[in-house]
Amino acid sequence: MERTLVLLKPDCVQRRLVGRIIARFEDKSLNIVAMKLMNITPELSKQHYAEHVEKPFYPGLEKFITGAPVVAMIVEGLEAIRVIRDMLGATSGLKAAAGTIRGDYSGSRQMNLVHASDGPDAAAREIALYFTDSEICAYEPVATPWLRADDE
Repeated sequence: MERTLVLLKPDCVQRRLVGRIIARFEDKSLNIVAMKLMNITPELSKQHYAEHVEKPFYPGLEKFITGAPVVAMIVEGLEAIRVIRDMLGATSGLKAAAGTIRGDYSGSRQMNLVHASDGPDAAAREIALYFTDSEICAYEPVATPWLRADDE
């Protein structure tokens, strides 16, 4: 099983799309093993987006991500990082294909609803920023035998 961090960004929370997005992950047989509603502080934003802090667009990004609550989640599943990023679609909602989360719900480059880690190293780093080990509730859904083969 692979784990990744998913943030339902302020625009997702404000537009009341949280339930719809979570349902899409669950419909894809992904497990949510940690979740919380929280405010991202400027300090956390700088840690999360460390590679962007010196870029000209960073002040606007920080204002956006700290402007309202987010839902932070650890999502687990087979190839979870790739599967979730495919589900999200292109970063810009203007370029995301219909049927993807951003393609269906976003019409903006920045207001793109969801963040998901882009690889295993980023997932480990980002999960550690948002969750402690004691906040993770790993479990095996009783439906698992009906969702994937034993050798997957």
